[in-house]
Amino acid sequence: MLTGYLGLFIAAFGAATLLPLQSEAVLVGLLLSGHYSLWWLLGIATLGNVLGSVVNWWLGRWVEHFKTRRWFPVNDKQLEKSRHHYRRWGHWTLLLSWLPIIGDPLTLVAGVMREPLWRFVLLVTLAKGVRYGALAAVTLQWVLIPR
Repeated sequence: MLTGYLGLFIAAFGAATLLPLQSEAVLVGLLLSGHYSLWWLLGIATLGNVLGSVVNWWLGRWVEHFKTRRWFPVNDKQLEKSRHHYRRWGHWTLLLSWLPIIGDPLTLVAGVMREPLWRFVLLVTLAKGVRYGALAAVTLQWVLIPR
């Protein structure tokens, strides 16, 4: 049982970083197995995903130190565009951190924009916790209601 929870944590953590991992499938699989506590699964998935986002936030805090390097993946124009969007929409964009493709870069930009960690963690936890909760609700409803 412990390995299932640990695997979910690792998948959720990795999925929140810029790595191309998928935690939703792991959560659904563990839910469908019937051997794990719903609340533990939701808590562990959310914790892992939020901590992975904190890694992105931390990287964002330090990313500009490397912008003159040839390998740096973002040019000045792209960085300024991200700053513009963040200034326009502010910290509320972190409520979209659960979205595929754009969610992880949003958490990185929050670090670049020096978003306070407490507000970052609060908004990202809300967004990612609701996402996992909705996924669990849909999964359990689909299983419990015969078609």
